[in-house]
Amino acid sequence: MSTFEVHALCYARRDGVRGDHFLGHGTDSTEPHPTAYYVWLAVSPEHTVLVDAGMRPERAAEVPGLAYTDPVELLTEFGVGPEGVDHVVLTHLHYDHAGRASAFPGATCVVQQSEMDYWTGPWAKRITREHWLLDDVELHRLQAHDRLRLVDGDADVVPGLSVHLVGGHTAGTQVVRIATAAGPVVVASDASHFYENLEADHPAPLLHSTTGVYGGFDRIRELAGPSGIFLPGHDPRVLDRYPTEKSGRIARIA
Repeated sequence: MSTFEVHALCYARRDGVRGDHFLGHGTDSTEPHPTAYYVWLAVSPEHTVLVDAGMRPERAAEVPGLAYTDPVELLTEFGVGPEGVDHVVLTHLHYDHAGRASAFPGATCVVQQSEMDYWTGPWAKRITREHWLLDDVELHRLQAHDRLRLVDGDADVVPGLSVHLVGGHTAGTQVVRIATAAGPVVVASDASHFYENLEADHPAPLLHSTTGVYGGFDRIRELAGPSGIFLPGHDPRVLDRYPTEKSGRIARIA
C-alpha cells in the first residue's frame, strides 16, 4: 500500500468567539476563539490528492475580518500547480471547503452521493438558514465537471487514501483516512472543527444531525487508531503542533 506525505495549508484566518464554535451558550461564549481555514495536501509517489478546496476569492471578500489567500495560489507557492492535482476530495459542500474545486482541471472530484443529493434536493431549498453555507456558483460548476465521482459510504479513492461517510455536520460529510509512514492520519475537517470538539465531546453549532456528530467523533477515533493523528477543520493549533515552514501557513503533518 502506498504511503503519503500530508501537509496542512492554512489559507485564511479570522477572529471569532467561543459561542461561534461550540453548541450551547456557556458563560465563556463571548471569549475570543480564533479560527483557521485549511486545505490538506496528500502526496505519494503515484498521486497528488487535495482534501477540500477552500473558498473562492469572491466569497472570501464577503466574510468580515477574513485574512485570506487564494488556496490555489498557496498550493502553487508550495510547488503544486492546479494541473498537478489528480484527485480533489471534498469532505462536504460548504463554501469554505468546496469553493475552488473547479480550479483543478485534471482532477477527479470525490463527493458523497448523500451530500450532493441534499444540496440539489428539496430540503436545502426550504431550510433557508443554510443557504449562506452553499456556494451556488461552484456547485453548478461541480455538477458540470466531467470527472465528478459520487460515492456512497466508505470508499477507496487511491491506494492508501480512503473516504468514510460520517454525516453529522452535513448530510454527507466524509472524513479522509491517509496512510503515512507515521501511521494513519485522519482529516476530520468539519466533523470536528477544533480539537476540543472531539476531545471534550462538544459539538459545533452548525450541524445536520446531533447524533451524527457524536457518531462521527467515534468514527474518527476508530479510523485514527493508536497513532491518534486527526486533523480538525478550523483549529489554528494544527500549525503549533506540527513543523511549520517560515511563513507559518504550511505544516508538515507526517
